[in-house]
Amino acid sequence: MGKDVIIACDFDSAEKTFAFLDKFTGVKPFVKIGMELYYAEGPSIVREIKARGHKIFLDLKLHDIPNTVKKAMAVLSRLDVDMCNLHAAGTNRMMEAALEGLTRPDGTRPMLIAVTQLTSTDQESMEKDLLIKEPIADVVMHYAKGAKNAGLDGVVCSPLEAEKVHATCGKEFCTVTPGVRFADGDIGDQKRVMTPAQAKEIGSDYIVVGRPITAAADPVAAYERCVKEFIG
Repeated sequence: MGKDVIIACDFDSAEKTFAFLDKFTGVKPFVKIGMELYYAEGPSIVREIKARGHKIFLDLKLHDIPNTVKKAMAVLSRLDVDMCNLHAAGTNRMMEAALEGLTRPDGTRPMLIAVTQLTSTDQESMEKDLLIKEPIADVVMHYAKGAKNAGLDGVVCSPLEAEKVHATCGKEFCTVTPGVRFADGDIGDQKRVMTPAQAKEIGSDYIVVGRPITAAADPVAAYERCVKEFIG
């Protein structure tokens, strides 16, 4: 499993997305398509970006009854994405159903990862809003173990938790970590953040970077800086 930087293409139209991707005339970066872009443009945007040669993390965070998620994953699997996700809070049974739906007749499938706790969530908001009183690190590990037991490939977690996820679930269990910012950058609405170099040090497998690249004066240079700091 190689390390990689995934750019969060959080745009609201295909026009803005391709204007951004057109800046990358050499390398084809791994990109994340989230709810905003997917809901604006539908599955066609996935097919178009894939046809351009990009790997795709389809970040729709499914969370519903097992049968509904199973059927939705079967549809997403046909889009030929490289990675997709769901909420671990949907229970192990839901995650198992998702994996079943995602697996194609020939046995192949995209990577499937589970969201543990969003990086915008901290201990205070988790206790106050979700009535979860356990330490956030324990909650994340419990969800990660559930995802592994369900057969998933890894989890989305804060880079602050990636090292412990690997210690708990094994080095082959993938950690995809948003909440990454440059040391001299704005952390925005993220609560639990880390720099690309720090994420590399603690063993993140993939980092997801949005505004530090997409809103940069020179996005290609920002991406290259991120790759250099995280991969070397």
